[in-house]
Formats: sequence, C-alpha cells, structure tokens
Amino acid sequence: MSDPKNTILVYGSYGYTGRLIVKQCRQKDLQVILAGRNREALAQQSADTGFPFEAVEIDNKQALEQLLQKVSVVIHCGGPFQFTASKMVHACLRTGTHYTDITGEYQVFEELQRYDDDARRSILTILPGVGFDVVPSDCLALHLKKRLPDATHLQLAFLNSAGGGLSRGTNKTMIEGLGRGSVIRTGGILTTVPLGAKTMHIDFGRISSHALNIPWGDIATAWCSTKIPNIEVYIGAKRSLIRNAKLSKYFNWILRHRSVKNYLLKKLDQKPDGPTEERRLKGTALLWGKAWNNNGQSVITRIEVPNGYTLTAITSVLIAEKILAGNFKPGFQTPATAYGADLILEVEGCVWRDEATLAKVKSY
Repeated sequence: MSDPKNTILVYGSYGYTGRLIVKQCRQKDLQVILAGRNREALAQQSADTGFPFEAVEIDNKQALEQLLQKVSVVIHCGGPFQFTASKMVHACLRTGTHYTDITGEYQVFEELQRYDDDARRSILTILPGVGFDVVPSDCLALHLKKRLPDATHLQLAFLNSAGGGLSRGTNKTMIEGLGRGSVIRTGGILTTVPLGAKTMHIDFGRISSHALNIPWGDIATAWCSTKIPNIEVYIGAKRSLIRNAKLSKYFNWILRHRSVKNYLLKKLDQKPDGPTEERRLKGTALLWGKAWNNNGQSVITRIEVPNGYTLTAITSVLIAEKILAGNFKPGFQTPATAYGADLILEVEGCVWRDEATLAKVKSY
C-alpha cells in the first residue's frame, strides 16, 4: 500500500497531458494514484503503468475526499478548470491535501486566490498553473521585475515553434472562452478589449512573428508575482488568425451561445486528443517579455523551453516533488512566488537571454 505522505494523485490522468505527467512520474519512480471519472480508461492506464486507480466523479464529495486522504498532493488535470478547480480545492482543504493544477485560465487564478487564508490556516499550498501555463511566463515576469524594480508595464508573449499543436483539453478551454473578447490588466484592474484590437510584431530571438493579444493566465498570475499594474499577454499568430480574430467581434453574440459551444465541443471529441509524439518532441516554445517604467527605461528577456506539453509534464512533477519533500509555502501561490524566478532554469536547457542594457522607450 502506498504511503499517503509520499503519494501523488493525478486526477484526469488519462487525458493527453495527464498521460505525459504519469509517464514522467513513472520515470522518476514516484508513488501515484490514477483517478478520473472514466473507469475503462483508468483500468487500461493502470494495466499499462502498474499504478493503482480509482474512478471518482469530481461532484461526488464523499468519494473525492476519501480518495484525497490517500495522497499528499494532487496534480489536477481535469479541465476546463473553471468548472472543476474550486470543487477540487474545497475537497483538498477538507482533507489536508496540497493542490496543484495545469490550468491557464485567468478566471481560475482569480477565483482560487480567495482560498489563501484557508490554505494558510491549514498549512497547505494552493498552486494552480504548474505547467506551461504559467511556469515559464510567470518566472519571466518576476525576472523582468527584478531587472527593473519600478516597472509599471509588462508585456509577455509566447510562440510555439517547430510543430507541437494543441491538446483536446486546451482546445476545449478555448471554445468555452469564445465570444468574450480578450482581457488585459490596466491600473491593476482586469479590462476587456475586443479580440484582435491589440496586436504586435515581436522578435522572439531566432523567429520574428506577428502576435495577437489573448486573455492568458498571466494577467492574473503576473499581477500576483510582480504587482506590475499594467499587463498584456500575446501569442505568436499568422496574419489570417489575426484577421479572423478582428472579424469575430461581429459574431460574438453567436459564439457565446451554449448550443454553439456544445456543437464545437462535440466535433472536437471526434479529433485526435493532441499532437503526435514526434511533433511534440520536435517542438519548442519561445517566450519574450518586456517591462518598462514611467522614466522610459525598458528591459527585454527571452527564453526557449521545450514544447508546452513536454514542459508541463516536467514542471508539474518537479513541483509535486518539492511539495512532497516539504518545500512549499502555505496559501495561494504562483510558481514564481513559491519557488522564485529561476524555477524554470531547473529544466534542462532553459537559460535567460537578457538584453544587455536598459533601453529607452521611444513612444507608447
């Protein structure tokens, strides 16, 4: 029988990203319980990995709490997290279980901050976003803040290069957000802007790309990590995607309909659940960040990391190992507040690439 003090629960373990996390746990010889609602998928995964499993619906409070009592930390992979995160957190608080997840949904980060006091009293950590969303970008934000402590503005951007693609879970999250526009942080306040209204052209280092403003998790996490009041996040995008984003404002009223989302979700379930292993292993992600202050000084840093799904498996398990070893901060945390800006440098091959000097901002 597994020792609860040394055991990780991977909930939603049979999804695309969950399988990668379980594989990483197995390579590190960690104790794991597989969980989710699909008993057939769990049984097959258990037979393939040797890990025990339990089929538990997240809405079944009693069964979920009984399951959590058998582990020390959960890596929650069962999104979209706007529907599941708070249910898992409530159960974790009742059972004394550390909570992590792989969300990139800014709404979830905003919501889970409300449990900070409860987690501190229980000496538990609540640490959402332990994957590609948002470990490298959160570390990048804090790194820029350290370089320019009086920064008032922050822009972050990422670009998937050399293949990769999106998993089914990520696409489902994007479908749930259709029709809502984008979001930035202005003066510390979340502010909605039309999708496609803000674009840039960014030099990611070895690739330059047009970029589209998106409502990514960093508008919540970077605010927690840096207190920089003005934050925007961009994704490298083709001109066609930017053009379609600008046109989408005329169809938002349709895209917000539940029936439209359900239709798109049904079609999505008929497609592969993520990129092929060959594309994933070949792919990398490039991140760029810029901070500036009211005196016109700016700093820029770039970093290249493994493909987002590969990185998620690495960082989520790395953080779970730290928690199992007693290396955690009670309360609501972001990756950077919990483990510092250099957490991402613990991943092999990741190195900061800073512009050498403070540069003057010409105009904004």
